Amino acid sequence: MLELYGKSTSINVRKVLWLCDELGLGYRHVVGNASSDAYFDARLARINPNRQVPVLRDGDFVLWESNSICRYLAAHAQRHDLLPTTPRARALVEQWMDWQATDLNSAWRGAFMSRVRNHPDYPDGPAAEASLARWNTLMGLLDQQLTRTGAHVVGASFTLADIVLGLSTQRWRMTPGNKPDLPAVEAWFARLAGRAGFSQHVDNGVP
Repeated sequence: MLELYGKSTSINVRKVLWLCDELGLGYRHVVGNASSDAYFDARLARINPNRQVPVLRDGDFVLWESNSICRYLAAHAQRHDLLPTTPRARALVEQWMDWQATDLNSAWRGAFMSRVRNHPDYPDGPAAEASLARWNTLMGLLDQQLTRTGAHVVGASFTLADIVLGLSTQRWRMTPGNKPDLPAVEAWFARLAGRAGFSQHVDNGVP
């Protein structure tokens, strides 16, 4: 059976949990916190030198990085609707997945760590406001993309891009601050509500 390491409040772990429900996969969820659980941290260090979650173990195969795990699970299940096999269609899905992991994640860090996590290294001031402004700008780009497609991130069909960006959008919606109205994003997020695992792993009140 698959083993997935990481607490279910982690946004990156939740990506994988949602995908597992989409795929109907059985798995053993190994929950722990590397910063406070020495035993869990020791186990995590043996399988991921970065000591970060999620980590997937599939028999003797170990994989970390949440988007890579999502790609692996979709490909292994031969769910070509979620991760196409043709080069251009796959590249478009991966483009938006990479954008989520780089540009979008970098933008929200200051605002989220300040206003949701209350982290002492991120005071709520001009830097947090600038972070939110950048985050809003990028979410506006997603709104434009969804306006063009009229359905999902890369087109008419639900893909891995919708999974990773669905989690990021839920975090944006729950972070306090002035945010623009993004009607295409809101309509898309409402459509996602019917997906397996959405209410449990995405719109579950955990930012």
